[in-house]
Amino acid sequence: EKQQTSVWDQYDHIDKHTQSGIDLVDRYIKFVKERTEIEQSYAKQLRSLSKKYAKRGSKEEQDCRFSNHASLQEILNELNDYAGQRELIAENMMTGICVELTKYLQDIKLERKTHLSDAKKAQQFLEGSFKNLESTKKRYAKEWAEAEKAIQQSEKTESDLNATRLDVEKAKQHAHARTHTAEECRNDYAAQLQKYNKEQNFYYYSEIPQIFNKMQDMDERRIRRLAEGYCQFSDFEKKVLPIITKCLEGIYAAGGKINEKQDSMLFIEQHKSGFERPADLEFEDYTQGIKPATSDSSLNPPKVRAKLWPFSKKHKVSLQSVHAATLSPSPSASCSSPLSLSLSLSLCLREFNRSVKPRISTFFKDPPAAEDFSHLPPEQRKKRLQAKIDDITKDLQKTQDQSEALEKMKGVYEHNPQMGDPTSLEPQISETAQNIGRLRGELAKYETWLAEAVGGEESSNAINNNTQHGVLAADQSQSFYSEFDDEFEEVESPVGHCTALYTFEGNSEGTISITEGELLSIMEDDKGDGWMRVLRAGGDEGYIPSSYVKLGP
Repeated sequence: EKQQTSVWDQYDHIDKHTQSGIDLVDRYIKFVKERTEIEQSYAKQLRSLSKKYAKRGSKEEQDCRFSNHASLQEILNELNDYAGQRELIAENMMTGICVELTKYLQDIKLERKTHLSDAKKAQQFLEGSFKNLESTKKRYAKEWAEAEKAIQQSEKTESDLNATRLDVEKAKQHAHARTHTAEECRNDYAAQLQKYNKEQNFYYYSEIPQIFNKMQDMDERRIRRLAEGYCQFSDFEKKVLPIITKCLEGIYAAGGKINEKQDSMLFIEQHKSGFERPADLEFEDYTQGIKPATSDSSLNPPKVRAKLWPFSKKHKVSLQSVHAATLSPSPSASCSSPLSLSLSLSLCLREFNRSVKPRISTFFKDPPAAEDFSHLPPEQRKKRLQAKIDDITKDLQKTQDQSEALEKMKGVYEHNPQMGDPTSLEPQISETAQNIGRLRGELAKYETWLAEAVGGEESSNAINNNTQHGVLAADQSQSFYSEFDDEFEEVESPVGHCTALYTFEGNSEGTISITEGELLSIMEDDKGDGWMRVLRAGGDEGYIPSSYVKLGP
């Protein structure tokens, strides 16, 4: 029910009230727009965070085979999807609220302007009519005053004894004329007054209430539309909540599916070398065959050694040579006394800490990768070779399928020339045949290496088993001391020195990390492949790009 008749005289307040409503819509639009900017910034920061902590590179891909590493990557992916939903909220709010309300606001502003203009026009028309009434009224008052004056003058002339009859007649005629004019002005005034009252009644009881009722409708529609916008502010976020919930559930699931036992077993499978553990050392009796000490050479036992993996890879000395050298000392050498044995062991420990220990630390760093994976321990080599064979087999099968498809297509073209030219397929057929030949060659090569790896491991195990019998066991135990002794005499010396020009992150197999300005020892020159082996001051040893250093300090 319309109530605008109650505020017929409150034009100014209606003007301010409707303007306040429009200002509220504009304020809400700005509020939602700033909300969308916050959502977009939040989503951008989440995406940057996911990218920052996502693993990249071959080393990280290997780590992701472990469930706890892979789960973090899944969490980062879910967070990235979550960020996408925040962006969707911002986009929907911008288009569904800001853009739509802005269009609506323009329409309602125009409608309000029209209603206010109509009210102004009606008021101006009534004011114009009132001015005409006032003008007619003033003329009537003026003419009536003139008429009364003329009548008084006529009566005075008629009572004047000196006035002639003609003067009396003229005075009466003038008074009559003035009275007639005053009567006409009176009638005009009465008619104008009646017209104005009618217009004023229409203005206050019909025209203005109708305009104000339209403004009431307009304002109520604005309020309802704004209320819908308020609800949309919630609805647009509620619509994406199911997907956001799935993202959060995915994050929870990523944590729940971690299997610590499986991760441990995977690490063991990746890194078990397949080597047998060293046998027990045998007691070496130096008191047998003692000769009188004639010199201080008793402090210098024979300098021979056998290979004791993994401390060194440089020398290979047979067990027989070690046995012979140990049991047949030089004539000048005397038998070792307990004191000399103690000093020799002390020397061994010092040399072990100085040279062997650093090499043990660098041993666990992967050496430069070889095509046949010979740089890897037996178990790992077999796995890598088998994986390579599987990959080549898949590629070969795919290429063979492609070759068969091309041959079939060629046959179709030969029987139906309108479908295509058979000769156009020759380059692809030739290239496919070459690829098949190449892949078969690689497959044979890797299968040969795998056979060698399997056979080598069996022979190695046989040797390890044989060492449990007879004198070979004593020879192997004797070689333990010889290993250290010879190692100390033949410590690898640097072939030069260099200074790092740039920082290098040694993430691949066999490489080490260096920092700009670091002084390094060159252990092996560049052989033409762009890499050199260096030793850091802390004992780390590995390969770096030759172009990253300059020779000299």
